[in-house]
Amino acid sequence: MSGIKTSARNVIFGKVKKITLGAVNAEVILDAGGHDIVAIITNESVKSLGLTEGREAYALVKASWVIITESNGNLKVSARNHLEGTVEAVNTGAVNTEVVLDLPGGTRLVAVITNESAKNLELKPGVKAGALIKASHVIIAVEA
Repeated sequence: MSGIKTSARNVIFGKVKKITLGAVNAEVILDAGGHDIVAIITNESVKSLGLTEGREAYALVKASWVIITESNGNLKVSARNHLEGTVEAVNTGAVNTEVVLDLPGGTRLVAVITNESAKNLELKPGVKAGALIKASHVIIAVEA
Protein backbone atom coordinates (compact mmCIF):
# COMPACT_ATOMS: atom_id res chain seq x y z
CA MET A 1 0.00 0.00 0.00
CA SER A 2 2.02 2.87 -1.26
CA GLY A 3 -0.48 5.69 -0.67
CA ILE A 4 -1.34 5.13 2.98
CA LYS A 5 0.34 4.55 6.33
CA THR A 6 -1.44 2.57 9.02
CA SER A 7 -0.94 1.63 12.65
CA ALA A 8 -2.20 -1.90 11.92
CA ARG A 9 0.80 -4.22 12.30
CA ASN A 10 -0.70 -6.76 9.92
CA VAL A 11 -1.14 -5.72 6.30
CA ILE A 12 -1.85 -8.86 4.27
CA PHE A 13 -1.99 -8.65 0.48
CA GLY A 14 -4.35 -10.81 -1.52
CA LYS A 15 -6.96 -11.03 -4.24
CA VAL A 16 -10.69 -11.11 -3.68
CA LYS A 17 -11.73 -14.73 -4.07
CA LYS A 18 -15.42 -14.46 -3.26
CA ILE A 19 -17.99 -11.87 -2.19
CA THR A 20 -21.29 -12.92 -0.61
CA LEU A 21 -23.72 -10.05 -0.16
CA GLY A 22 -26.24 -10.11 2.67
CA ALA A 23 -29.00 -7.69 3.63
CA VAL A 24 -26.56 -5.21 5.21
CA ASN A 25 -23.13 -6.84 5.38
CA ALA A 26 -21.01 -8.83 2.98
CA GLU A 27 -18.54 -11.64 3.50
CA VAL A 28 -15.35 -11.02 1.54
CA ILE A 29 -12.78 -13.77 1.18
CA LEU A 30 -9.24 -12.83 0.17
CA ASP A 31 -6.82 -15.40 -1.21
CA ALA A 32 -3.66 -14.30 0.58
CA GLY A 33 -0.89 -16.50 -0.72
CA GLY A 34 -2.40 -19.90 -0.06
CA HIS A 35 -4.59 -19.09 2.91
CA ASP A 36 -7.95 -17.38 2.96
CA ILE A 37 -8.69 -14.28 5.03
CA VAL A 38 -12.39 -13.71 5.70
CA ALA A 39 -13.75 -10.23 6.40
CA ILE A 40 -17.23 -9.00 7.21
CA ILE A 41 -17.80 -5.49 5.87
CA THR A 42 -20.86 -3.50 4.87
CA ASN A 43 -22.36 -3.79 1.41
CA GLU A 44 -21.75 -0.05 1.08
CA SER A 45 -18.01 -0.66 1.70
CA VAL A 46 -17.96 -3.34 -1.01
CA LYS A 47 -19.45 -0.79 -3.40
CA SER A 48 -17.29 2.19 -2.39
CA LEU A 49 -14.08 0.12 -2.56
CA GLY A 50 -15.06 -1.25 -5.96
CA LEU A 51 -14.54 -4.82 -4.78
CA THR A 52 -15.00 -7.55 -7.36
CA GLU A 53 -13.67 -11.07 -7.58
CA GLY A 54 -10.04 -10.97 -8.68
CA ARG A 55 -9.41 -7.41 -7.43
CA GLU A 56 -6.23 -6.91 -5.42
CA ALA A 57 -6.85 -5.84 -1.84
CA TYR A 58 -5.29 -5.73 1.60
CA ALA A 59 -6.51 -7.14 4.89
CA LEU A 60 -5.58 -4.91 7.84
CA VAL A 61 -5.57 -6.43 11.32
CA LYS A 62 -4.37 -4.79 14.51
CA ALA A 63 -1.93 -6.97 16.47
CA SER A 64 -4.15 -6.76 19.56
CA TRP A 65 -7.01 -8.39 17.59
CA VAL A 66 -5.01 -11.58 16.93
CA ILE A 67 -5.51 -14.44 19.40
CA ILE A 68 -2.68 -16.98 19.63
CA THR A 69 -3.48 -20.65 20.25
CA GLU A 70 -1.72 -23.96 20.45
CA SER A 71 -1.29 -25.58 17.06
CA ASN A 72 -3.46 -28.65 17.35
CA GLY A 73 -6.16 -28.13 14.74
CA ASN A 74 -8.85 -29.49 17.06
CA LEU A 75 -10.26 -26.19 18.28
CA LYS A 76 -13.89 -25.40 17.63
CA VAL A 77 -14.19 -21.62 17.58
CA SER A 78 -16.45 -18.98 16.10
CA ALA A 79 -13.54 -17.00 14.62
CA ARG A 80 -13.61 -17.46 10.83
CA ASN A 81 -9.87 -16.97 10.40
CA HIS A 82 -7.80 -19.79 11.87
CA LEU A 83 -4.24 -19.66 10.59
CA GLU A 84 -1.35 -21.95 11.44
CA GLY A 85 2.31 -21.01 11.47
CA THR A 86 5.66 -21.15 13.20
CA VAL A 87 6.74 -18.71 15.89
CA GLU A 88 9.46 -16.53 14.40
CA ALA A 89 10.01 -14.18 17.35
CA VAL A 90 8.81 -13.53 20.89
CA ASN A 91 9.46 -10.09 22.36
CA THR A 92 8.48 -9.80 26.02
CA GLY A 93 7.66 -6.42 27.53
CA ALA A 94 6.59 -5.34 31.01
CA VAL A 95 2.94 -6.42 30.54
CA ASN A 96 2.53 -7.77 27.02
CA THR A 97 4.42 -9.99 24.61
CA GLU A 98 4.70 -9.47 20.87
CA VAL A 99 4.54 -12.75 18.96
CA VAL A 100 5.50 -12.96 15.29
CA LEU A 101 4.18 -15.97 13.36
CA ASP A 102 5.59 -17.04 10.01
CA LEU A 103 2.67 -18.37 7.96
CA PRO A 104 2.98 -20.65 4.93
CA GLY A 105 3.73 -18.58 1.83
CA GLY A 106 5.91 -16.11 3.72
CA THR A 107 3.24 -13.96 5.35
CA ARG A 108 4.19 -12.66 8.80
CA LEU A 109 1.44 -12.17 11.38
CA VAL A 110 2.03 -10.13 14.53
CA ALA A 111 0.03 -10.56 17.74
CA VAL A 112 0.22 -8.78 21.07
CA ILE A 113 -0.83 -10.99 23.98
CA THR A 114 -0.34 -10.88 27.73
CA ASN A 115 2.91 -12.15 29.19
CA GLU A 116 0.92 -14.70 31.18
CA SER A 117 -0.65 -16.08 28.00
CA ALA A 118 2.73 -16.29 26.27
CA LYS A 119 4.12 -18.15 29.28
CA ASN A 120 1.16 -20.57 29.42
CA LEU A 121 1.50 -21.32 25.68
CA GLU A 122 5.28 -21.85 26.08
CA LEU A 123 5.95 -19.75 22.99
CA LYS A 124 9.46 -19.61 21.57
CA PRO A 125 10.97 -19.46 18.07
CA GLY A 126 10.40 -22.64 16.08
CA VAL A 127 7.23 -23.69 17.95
CA LYS A 128 4.07 -24.26 15.90
CA ALA A 129 1.14 -22.02 16.86
CA GLY A 130 -2.27 -20.98 15.64
CA ALA A 131 -3.80 -17.54 15.20
CA LEU A 132 -7.48 -16.66 15.41
CA ILE A 133 -8.97 -13.48 13.93
CA LYS A 134 -12.66 -12.64 13.93
CA ALA A 135 -13.93 -11.74 10.46
CA SER A 136 -15.38 -8.53 11.90
CA HIS A 137 -11.83 -7.51 12.95
CA VAL A 138 -10.51 -7.53 9.40
CA ILE A 139 -10.47 -4.20 7.58
CA ILE A 140 -10.30 -4.31 3.79
CA ALA A 141 -8.32 -1.68 1.86
CA VAL A 142 -7.55 -1.15 -1.83
CA GLU A 143 -5.16 1.06 -3.77
CA ALA A 144 -6.89 4.30 -4.77
